[in-house]
Amino acid sequence: MAKRDFYDVLGVSRDADEKTIKSAYRKLAMKYHPDRNPDDSVAEDKFREATEAYDVLKDDQKRAAYDRMGHAAFEQGGGFGGGGFGGGGFGGGAGGVSDIFEVMFSDFMGGRGGGRGGRANTKGSDLRYDMDIDLEVAFHGDNKTITIPVATRCDSCDGSGAAPGSSPVNCGTCGGHGKVRAQQGFFTVERTCPACHGQGQTISSPCGGCGGQGRVQKNRTLNVNIPAGVDTGTRIRLSGEGEAGLRGGGAGDLYIFINVAGHELFDRDGSNLLLTMPVPMTTAALGGTIDVPNLDGKIARVTIQPGTQAGHRLRLKGKGMPGLQGRARGDLYVDIHVETPVHLTSRQKDLLAEFAEDSKKQNPESTSFMNRIKSMFSDKS
Repeated sequence: MAKRDFYDVLGVSRDADEKTIKSAYRKLAMKYHPDRNPDDSVAEDKFREATEAYDVLKDDQKRAAYDRMGHAAFEQGGGFGGGGFGGGGFGGGAGGVSDIFEVMFSDFMGGRGGGRGGRANTKGSDLRYDMDIDLEVAFHGDNKTITIPVATRCDSCDGSGAAPGSSPVNCGTCGGHGKVRAQQGFFTVERTCPACHGQGQTISSPCGGCGGQGRVQKNRTLNVNIPAGVDTGTRIRLSGEGEAGLRGGGAGDLYIFINVAGHELFDRDGSNLLLTMPVPMTTAALGGTIDVPNLDGKIARVTIQPGTQAGHRLRLKGKGMPGLQGRARGDLYVDIHVETPVHLTSRQKDLLAEFAEDSKKQNPESTSFMNRIKSMFSDKS
């Protein structure tokens, strides 16, 4: 009995695309699968017929041979070996139950990849550059020039990898897909083509400048804009400035990771700045003014109230770090450190002794603390 035309078996036109062929087979496979039609030889024959047709039409090379020669392409001596496809029943033969799983579940597993004429993704790798900057640079922002070694597109072959006057050709092993399929028991396994390494093309005359890679190593100088307000861990992305892709593939990105160095005066807490300011004991006691520096180069004159204690914190609103992406500017916090005088003269010592005798009742915190100590020990006696 003569075989039916494979396009008629699946009910599709001869110019049907892969998606249409796949959808038609899936419907027939679900309808005539032996598990749904036990002991039904007619359904089993239709299932086998549909599986055989799909196995040929889903493959570009087999389909092209079938379009040229019909069923004769797969008979003994027809160019693809004897026995046809799908003649091994429902176990391990090509076009058996494995194709049912491939068709039914490939959409859930991300597809078969590649598709007709598809190739592996040859985009270049992303690169990382660590940049150390001072706190002043983080405060004001700046433009920095960096030089990095990076794989760039070869000028000799314009990234194709082929010598001038030649061009890459489709891989004979995978037919330009970049992937090959093999039957392993119950399943059809798809792997990267070992001949072209997933590129889909091979080069018979490699470019002398890049050895067929389509890219060469060079030093590239770039200008990096550092916005005001960056902090350690801030990442700046330079699109397309990473490694060039293999044989004309797109370039990756370059990521600049910022590390802000410490400062001799200021500490940073997010968008706020912290400054410990020494204040003479006399100024803290009598009151006065102090000059507070800032990273903007300006001096702020701040009033110290009489009796200011060590550790007292002053807040200068809006004098901290600039905010990134429109965020509000931080504050500057000034922690007062009361400085005790040293290297006193005899007269200064006498004056301080006299002052200490007269001011015993003017130190309420120390007096209260000492009273609590006396009370604690007296209760235990």
